[in-house]
Amino acid sequence: MPDATPFFDAAFWITSGFIALLLLLSAFFSGSETALTAASRGKLRAQADKGNSGARRALEVTEDPERLIGAVLLGNNLVNILAASLATALFTRLFGDSGVALATLVMTLLVLVFAEVLPKTYAITDPESAAAKVSPVIKLVVTVFSPIVGAIRWFVRQVLRLFGVVIDADSQMLAVREEIAGAISLGHSEGVVQKEDRDRILGALDLGDRTIEEIMLHRSNIEMIDVGNEPQAVLAQCLDSAHTRLPLFRDDPENIVGVIHAKDLLRAMHKLMLGKDVSFGDIEDFDVMDVAKKPYFVPETTTLDDQMRQFLRRHTHFALVVDEYGSLQGLITLEDILEEIVGEITDEFDRHDEPTIGASDDGQFVVEGAMTIRDLNRATDWALPDEEAHTVAGLVMHEAQMIPTTGQVFSFHGFRFEVLERQDNRIMKLKIRPL
Repeated sequence: MPDATPFFDAAFWITSGFIALLLLLSAFFSGSETALTAASRGKLRAQADKGNSGARRALEVTEDPERLIGAVLLGNNLVNILAASLATALFTRLFGDSGVALATLVMTLLVLVFAEVLPKTYAITDPESAAAKVSPVIKLVVTVFSPIVGAIRWFVRQVLRLFGVVIDADSQMLAVREEIAGAISLGHSEGVVQKEDRDRILGALDLGDRTIEEIMLHRSNIEMIDVGNEPQAVLAQCLDSAHTRLPLFRDDPENIVGVIHAKDLLRAMHKLMLGKDVSFGDIEDFDVMDVAKKPYFVPETTTLDDQMRQFLRRHTHFALVVDEYGSLQGLITLEDILEEIVGEITDEFDRHDEPTIGASDDGQFVVEGAMTIRDLNRATDWALPDEEAHTVAGLVMHEAQMIPTTGQVFSFHGFRFEVLERQDNRIMKLKIRPL
C-alpha cells in the first residue's frame, strides 16, 4: 500500500488554504450581489439621510445596476473558476484521473452550499443592512474592474444590436412609479394593504397618465346661467343650485362669457340693498357681468397631474374644457381630481346624482351607463379596459359597434352586459356580471 503522507505536504495545505479563501471570496460576492440588488433604495435613502455612511455608499454603488452586476459577476466567476482549477489539480495529484470527477462533485457541493445558498440566504434576510456593510469593498471592486466591465458592456451591446435589441444606457430596470404601484398591489393581494389605501395611492400615481376628458363633467350636464335673464332670476338660480360656481353664457351655451361665484353675487347684491331708499325693484338694473370672473379654458388632453398643478398655481378650482377646435366639451374642478385619489367627496348640498352601482335580485350588478370604467373597476376590483372608452355605456357601444336597444345582451372581456334602460341615444342602465 503506497504511503499517502507525501501527498499531504506544504503544497497540499497551501492549495487547500487558497481554495478555502477563494470560496470565502465567492461567498462574499454572492451575498453582496443579493444584498445590493434586493435592498430598497428608498430605505437606503432614509438611512443615508440619518447619517449612515454605509447606506450612502450603497446608494452610490447601486446607481448603475448594470455596472454593479458586471463587476460582481466578474469577481465571482474569477474566484469560482480559480477555485475549481486548483481543486482539480489537487484531487488529480491525490487520486489520479478519477480526481477530476471527484473535484467536480466536491467543489459543486462546496460552492452551492457555502458560496451561494448560505450567503444569499443571510443577505436576503436584511438586505439594507448587508448592503451597507459590503458597500465599501464592492465600491472598490467596481472601480478596479470598471475598464474590463466597460469593455464587456460595449461588446454585449454590440451583440444585442445584431438582434435588434437597443439598450438605453440611462434607463432603470424598473421605473420608481411602477415599482411602488407593484408593491402596493402585491401588498393588497397579500392582505397587508387595505383596499382604500391601495386605491388612494394608485389614484395619486395615475394622475400623470390620465387626461381631463376622462373625468370631466360633460357639457350636456353643465348647469349654466343666461346673462340675458333678469337679475332676480339669476339670483334665484344661484340660490337653488348645489354649485357655488356657474358658467355664464350669452345667446348660445357655447358662448361662455364668464363664471359667477355665488358668494360674489350675494356680496354685490347685499351691498346694493344697503343703500338708502333702495327697493327690491332696483336690483333690475344690476348687471351680473360686473361681478363675473373671466372664464378659464383648458384643453381636454391636459393630464390630471398638470391640471391640478395649474389649479394650485392660479388659486382657482374651476375650468372649462374645450377640444382642439375650441368647442366646449365640459368642465373640470379641483374636487373632481381629488376624488380620483380619495374617492367620492360629498357634503350636505350634494344631490347624490353621481352614477352608482346596485345589485339586482339575481345577484348581478346594476350600473348606470354614465359611470366611468375606472370607478367601476375600483369599486369591484375588475379590470375592464378603459383605453377606447371612459364610461361603461361607451365601452358597450364601442364593442357592439352600434347603439344597443333595451334588452340586448353582449359578452366581451369576460363579462356579460345587458342593456336595461335606454333614453334617446344614451344607455342609462346596464346589468353586468362576470362570465
